[in-house]
Amino acid sequence: MTKFEEEVKRPANGPLTELNNNMQEVFSQYRKMRQYADYLEYDSKQKDEYILKLENENSFMRDERTTFDSNGMAVEPKLQQQALPVVPECVDIWIKKCQELNWMITDVLAPESWSSEFAKDTENWLKKSKENFNLLALAFITGKYTVEKSDKCMVKLGALYFKCWNEVDAVFIIDDQPGAYESAFVFNKREDAEKVAQLVGGRVVKN
Repeated sequence: MTKFEEEVKRPANGPLTELNNNMQEVFSQYRKMRQYADYLEYDSKQKDEYILKLENENSFMRDERTTFDSNGMAVEPKLQQQALPVVPECVDIWIKKCQELNWMITDVLAPESWSSEFAKDTENWLKKSKENFNLLALAFITGKYTVEKSDKCMVKLGALYFKCWNEVDAVFIIDDQPGAYESAFVFNKREDAEKVAQLVGGRVVKN
């Protein structure tokens, strides 16, 4: 064997084997570290979920409406359904009229819209409380509301509406006379109207 051949001769397997073993050990340590990191990530996620669960249960316990199932677990309370706005019959008629005219809510609430006799009752109702404006807006926009039941009524005798009492007798107004309906006396309680109807021989009619 020449000197050159000796210089380029492949080295023994000893160093390569040692290097390979070292690399295997490094990879093994890396895998262990990766597994440990995955475990920490999983453990952290589990803890976060458990903390969130405890916070939710604690928030339910703070609510007086909280109930518990057979296992003692907090059950989220059901929210009460919001009651529908209640409006008088005159407002119901006004809303339907505005819908027929394809009015917007700005038109419905505009003061100039109440200038007609048709809207006077609605105007008077709105003036009673600022909350009534909110009720009207909600009823008009959603189209969902309840019409207030009214006991208001009048007494009628044939073609005559009862208007009032004078010093001698009852005063009536003919039903086809202009303004007769508006001039007739309106009873808030049906029982009061029935008493007057018995006295004059008339009958009770709904306002």
